[in-house]
Amino acid sequence: MNQERLLQVIVAPHVTEKSAIGAELSNQHVFKVVKNAAKSEVKAAVEQMFNVKVEAVRLMNVKGKTKRFRGYAGKRGDWKKAYVRLAEGSEISYEGAE
Repeated sequence: MNQERLLQVIVAPHVTEKSAIGAELSNQHVFKVVKNAAKSEVKAAVEQMFNVKVEAVRLMNVKGKTKRFRGYAGKRGDWKKAYVRLAEGSEISYEGAE
């Protein structure tokens, strides 16, 4: 796979209470990824960026919320989420990353 493409696949880590519990209990991390990402691309990108071994990847399309602002309806953009389970002994640290 193209190195440039792998660097663009992962947009950001998706850090919430639920994802923090998943990371702590089952070594599973959540990332926002580009909408046209494939499982194999996400796996290769995580392995390259964090130097870890990925066991499994699950992808999920998230629909944007409909919101109102001063009486006008609007919609947030749709996005894709990746659940990445790491192999035993692998660990990702977000400290120092922004």
